[in-house]
Amino acid sequence: MAKRGATASSCPMDIRHQFGRILRELRTSQGLTQEELAYRSNMNVTYLSDLERGKNNPSLAMIVDLARAFGLHPADLLKGLTVADGDEPPSRRRPNE
Repeated sequence: MAKRGATASSCPMDIRHQFGRILRELRTSQGLTQEELAYRSNMNVTYLSDLERGKNNPSLAMIVDLARAFGLHPADLLKGLTVADGDEPPSRRRPNE
């Protein structure tokens, strides 16, 4: 998803899509089906599919569960993510204080 005024080539891939690509590459490199990985990480196959397609943001707990399913440290699932310097985070609602 490119930000307004920026070209697709000047923006890194959306972080959710980057995570999804990493997740899919790890899964296929270990010869796992989505069903097997979902079972090992105690999640729904549809949710895993959405993660791989960059449709959902995984929670920290989900990243830990996925890492355990792969036999990796959770940080290993985040290696390779790129965030351009100066990029503003997407707007989010702040909890009421």
